[in-house]
Amino acid sequence: MQLLETARRTDIRNVAIIAHVDHGKTTLVDGLLRQSGFFKAHQQHIECFMDSGELERERGITIKSKHVSIKYEGITINLIDTPGHADFGGEVERVLRMADGAFLLVDAREGPMPQTRFVLRKALAADLKIIVVINKIDRADQRAYEVEGEVFDLLVELGANHDQLEFKTIYASGRSGIAGHSPEEEMKDFRPLFDALVNEIPGPRDLPDEPLELQIAKVEYDQFVGRIGIGRIAKGKIETRSTVMHYLSQEDVLGKAYIKDLFVYDGIKRKSVDSASSGDIAVISGIDDIFIGDTISSVASPVKLPAIVIEKPTISMVFCVNDSPFAGREGKFVTSRHIRERLVTATLEDVAVKMEDTDRAEAWKISGRGVLHLGTLIETMRREGYEFQVTKPEVILRTENGILMEPMEEAVVEVTESSNGRVMEIMGNRRGEMLGMEIRGDLVRSEWKIPSRSIIGLRTTLLTSTSGEAVLYTRFLEYGKFKGDIPTRPRGVLISMMPGTSRAFALDTLQERSSLFVGAGEEIYEGMIVGEHCKEGDLTVNPCRAKELTNIRTHTHDKMITLTPPRRMSIEECLEFIDDDELLEITPVAHRMRKRFLKEVDRRRQGRTKGSA
Repeated sequence: MQLLETARRTDIRNVAIIAHVDHGKTTLVDGLLRQSGFFKAHQQHIECFMDSGELERERGITIKSKHVSIKYEGITINLIDTPGHADFGGEVERVLRMADGAFLLVDAREGPMPQTRFVLRKALAADLKIIVVINKIDRADQRAYEVEGEVFDLLVELGANHDQLEFKTIYASGRSGIAGHSPEEEMKDFRPLFDALVNEIPGPRDLPDEPLELQIAKVEYDQFVGRIGIGRIAKGKIETRSTVMHYLSQEDVLGKAYIKDLFVYDGIKRKSVDSASSGDIAVISGIDDIFIGDTISSVASPVKLPAIVIEKPTISMVFCVNDSPFAGREGKFVTSRHIRERLVTATLEDVAVKMEDTDRAEAWKISGRGVLHLGTLIETMRREGYEFQVTKPEVILRTENGILMEPMEEAVVEVTESSNGRVMEIMGNRRGEMLGMEIRGDLVRSEWKIPSRSIIGLRTTLLTSTSGEAVLYTRFLEYGKFKGDIPTRPRGVLISMMPGTSRAFALDTLQERSSLFVGAGEEIYEGMIVGEHCKEGDLTVNPCRAKELTNIRTHTHDKMITLTPPRRMSIEECLEFIDDDELLEITPVAHRMRKRFLKEVDRRRQGRTKGSA
């Protein structure tokens, strides 16, 4: 057994890059790629190269984990860039199974944050060798040594063993491309980072002659070849155009399968190979029903490795065919068949997305890990030409031992001391339970345990109440006892009473008592939400009213109309804003909030029905 433990490949390193969102993972990977010679002399280097998706570049976040293979002093380094946002944290947990070590990036000012705790716990559970990278060391307000102490305290809190507490620390600036062993030393490049990676992180076990064992850690979907399984080979070899045993973990079924194509990573692309052996990250195609957690083994020695637990969704919403007066005018794919096929594809591309049929043929319940998770799917479909509608997100409740349970979040709020009182009031009203508070200069950082229901719309409320100062970070924590009623949107909305084109004359009057969502000259339909009321309760208005033509010519009548720019909200902000009786209409051209029942008489009738129930 000792021989197996010491048999390690010296020509390869598999390392994951993990961190809280915005702590600099992708920028650091950019620097590693550049200094390893990944980019040729004639190639133009694109900033945030690993964030290859259009949405990732626009939002500055990593949505899907990425693999890239680089060379350093004859050693192949497989880097895995992981998502930092909590909504995509489930993918981090799975891809860590393909690594032998991890760079834990921590901001030199912010220190460990909620997602830091999550990813570090998973890395420790996977028994990965940790190298701590204190990033953004060039910040004027950096507190590197304090942050290093906070990381040590976090490791102790998470139950790290003695070896895990003896971690190597590198101080770096990902943007400047420099690293060193102390904040004070003169830093030139990333060589200390490369050397730590090679010397501290062990190579994978070298067991090419053992029976094949490969567990699928990630599944992708390709429109040409179908489902693709990705995983690290734990033992043995795998060959293209060979027959293997496939254990379907979801169905507990073991059967034969055929490997049609086999790839490994060469740079950021996949390279077709005839075989791969233990330690390699292999990409296989040809198995249509492959799933995360499935085991690929040899026919002679079939095995069933323990299934990877797929995190369950916490939020759901209903996707349905667009039935607004503008239906079919702006989208390319508008029918129920188009939308259903695309949603099925989404479940194949992302195993964290779940789809269920409803009692309506043109509506489907889609579940995911959070508003950003499902909002990303909505935005992707919109850009592909789809037109549809979605309902307000709802948390998924459970019943355990006769007790109603709901998902709970760990939330961290950073705000100036002058606005902290308002933050505490908001969090308390939303059933938040304070876990701790820390004052750093004029900033107050408070930690909370709060129902996921309260997170929906919380970011907008905090920003509005603190004049845009509050910064909110959240991550799923656990299921807890149902907290009871939570205050919903405090204000009503302005609803158009008629179709037409919005006019400046009408909007000028409305903006005195509302925050408008539309500007002059926009096409509007009856039942469309055109603004947020300044009071509780909805108000039906006419945004298309024109100025009456009269012979009166006075200074008061002829005053110049000056409209405040309309409040434009993102899809995620709209999802957090809408109420239970409202829908969000999505088209390639725009997204519009509307009432579920467009006519006022229908809304009143529905209100009476609910009142008598």
